[in-house]
Amino acid sequence: MIEEMVAKIREGMNIRNDLLAGLVVALALIPEAIAFSLIAGLDPKVGLYASFCLATVVAFSGGRPGMISAATGAMALLMVTLVKDHGLQYLLAATVLTGVLQILAGWLRLGSLMRFVARSVITGFVNALAILIFVTQLPELIGATWEVYAMVAAGLAIIYLFPYLTKAVPSPLVAIVVLTGVSIGLSLDIRTVGDMGQLPDSLPIFLLPDVPLSWETLMIILPVSATLAVVGLLESMMTASIVDDLTDSSSNKNRECVGQGIANIASGFIGGMAGCAMIGQSVINVKSGGRGRLSTLAAGVFLLLMVVYIGDWVGRIPMAALVAVMIMVSIGTFNWASIRNLREHPKSSSVEMIATVVVVVATHDLAKGVLVGVLLSGFFFAHKVGKILHVAGKSEDSGRMRAYTVTGQVFFASAERFVHSFDFKEVIERVCIDVSRAHFWDITAVNALDKVVIKFRREGTEVDVIGLNEASATMVDRFAVHDKPDAVEALMGH
Repeated sequence: MIEEMVAKIREGMNIRNDLLAGLVVALALIPEAIAFSLIAGLDPKVGLYASFCLATVVAFSGGRPGMISAATGAMALLMVTLVKDHGLQYLLAATVLTGVLQILAGWLRLGSLMRFVARSVITGFVNALAILIFVTQLPELIGATWEVYAMVAAGLAIIYLFPYLTKAVPSPLVAIVVLTGVSIGLSLDIRTVGDMGQLPDSLPIFLLPDVPLSWETLMIILPVSATLAVVGLLESMMTASIVDDLTDSSSNKNRECVGQGIANIASGFIGGMAGCAMIGQSVINVKSGGRGRLSTLAAGVFLLLMVVYIGDWVGRIPMAALVAVMIMVSIGTFNWASIRNLREHPKSSSVEMIATVVVVVATHDLAKGVLVGVLLSGFFFAHKVGKILHVAGKSEDSGRMRAYTVTGQVFFASAERFVHSFDFKEVIERVCIDVSRAHFWDITAVNALDKVVIKFRREGTEVDVIGLNEASATMVDRFAVHDKPDAVEALMGH
């Protein structure tokens, strides 16, 4: 991995842009890491150490260059009960186990399951996350003084207008520096990063979680770790797909699983909480010019150096400046074209997207929203494919035989349609069912074929099934009962 980084630098990776983007991300990470620590009921340094560790380790072990991993709100919410009932040490043990489970997921190539997530679900995920990013900024704005609103407006103006002057320096960084200078120079009485919580004043140290190595401990942390692993990987895989689109490149999702796992194990051993990829910070990184692993590494290193060595200055950054940056992220993250496409796209895709957004925003749980979206997309797909089945019949041999031609897919969603396509009461000697243009996918489909053959035979009609492809024939030979008298009686209830 180190050789790969060096090679990319030598190939012309823009070091300056990556370093500056990493600095912007680090500044934006600090208040979020503190806030997520407080959500989980932890000391601010737990989230800050985790964000440093995850960003730094993933820069070497992860699969998606330019993607930022750190402590996240989605993961913090899952830790609340464990921390409340058992304390920090059990959380650290759960964090290590989370990493182990994520590595196993990577080795089992579970990252490949992302191909089953429909584009409309990803769009819904992105839109929901953009809404949540904006909503999380509202506490800083509701009931605030006019100075705060003025600072936020000035920050947004700098962010969007400064690039017209020059793109040499990321505009979010300029906004943070300028607004901090204004706040200090005018001695404004507004909320700052330092008001979020006490920043750590020492480097993290290696430590083993102080928990009993027993079956009871495993039973306590395993359910939490499994949930953290699933949610973390889901959010990371989604973020990787989004960064893929933003950078017009591809990533190895299985490698990302392993990378996230290694980073979480390291986090647990230095006193940090579990984390995953962050879409908001990743978008900041990409839009600030960060493209390589160096930007991710720089974000982690700058974060630690700033909170430990220049914490007094970092603590004076006005929250209004960071709110402006996050509003920019929210606006840039939301897929505005998806609103226009609601009329143009199929209704099923629109329903999947809207359902994902509604569930995520209502529950603040990204995993639940994506799960609902995936289930809906699977249902709509099955319904749509189930309709693509046609059975045509024609009379032959002077009316003594009817030839049926089946075209399409026969499975659980179309099996009933398949059975109802035949006329079992027609008085004929023989029926020929040509399935050379069809495919039988599951046991329900085989059972439907059994019913058709048996019903014709009960009417005294001979039945020939021809044209089974190899896969369908294997299913029929293994599970069909229409050629097994005892099984036929059991199926028909005799």
